[in-house]
Amino acid sequence: MNTRTRQMETVLLSLELLRRIPRHRKITAQELHEQLTHAGFSRDLRSIQRHLDILSAHFDIERDDRSRPYGYRWLPHAAGLSLPALGPQESLLLRLAEEHLRHLLPAPLMKSLEGFFAQARMRLSDPAGARREQEWTRKVRVVSATLPLLPPPLAPAVFDVVSQALYENRWLEIEYRNARRQKRRHRIMPLGLAQQGASLYLVCRFQDFNNERTLAMHRILSAEMSDLRFERPKEFDLAAYEDEGRFQYGEGRRIRLSFHIRKEAGYHLLESRLSADQRVRECEDSYHVTATVLDSLLLARWLRGFGDDVWAVEKTPADHMPSSRSSTRTSRTRASS
Repeated sequence: MNTRTRQMETVLLSLELLRRIPRHRKITAQELHEQLTHAGFSRDLRSIQRHLDILSAHFDIERDDRSRPYGYRWLPHAAGLSLPALGPQESLLLRLAEEHLRHLLPAPLMKSLEGFFAQARMRLSDPAGARREQEWTRKVRVVSATLPLLPPPLAPAVFDVVSQALYENRWLEIEYRNARRQKRRHRIMPLGLAQQGASLYLVCRFQDFNNERTLAMHRILSAEMSDLRFERPKEFDLAAYEDEGRFQYGEGRRIRLSFHIRKEAGYHLLESRLSADQRVRECEDSYHVTATVLDSLLLARWLRGFGDDVWAVEKTPADHMPSSRSSTRTSRTRASS
């Protein structure tokens, strides 16, 4: 590496440090070291400490050396670094992203962005800041369509290791407790994360198997990332995995579903359709609905939830339309499971 390149890297490192030093709280060299490491800067902790000592001598940065580890922050009167700061709209976007994407972004990326999240929180909490952006966070909500459940406890250390292994395509050694409360150790290939309701799920392949499985993240008791990388399977696609109904506890089999539903219970299906090809025929006291859907346990639970308000449930392969006889049955039966 030539002298010019080293000087440029030193300048970039100094700029990153100045950008990440907060104004209203202290930050340690260790915290900054972790943020910069996740951002791609390969420096040891001692190097970061030396840079901070130099910067605090030339800028209005307070170094609190009353106890270790030392804390650093901009002095109250300091103008700070004259670089583009987060505006109100950028702060709002980052605040919403932090709240709703915390378990969907790789842990290294979340740690790398912590300084910006802190700046966004500070901007939106400032009484003299942008009022409309502050109000927006109280004007929007993500509302569950089902009975709201509290998310199951998820060990932060486990999530960090799993998301980093997923990010870097590395094998994982995990201890997992299944629904029967049996504990097993597995070597897995992490392929994707999915948020479903209150729970987070990991799609993976077990070693020596070529099929995908879905594990509940809160049931992973411990996780250790291997030094060995794997080649991500080219045939696997997380979006296609979802489209096949794998998160609905199904096998990806498409069916032509038909049923009768009382008008009071089924009116919402006129507004929110089951599928693009849904057809509804109005009867005297019910709607007769047909739609192409994925056959799954989630579908069975949905049908059972209507109780006696749903009857004459028919399922046929998607490439075969129901006969006229089966589509006009009106005898009341329990929704099939």
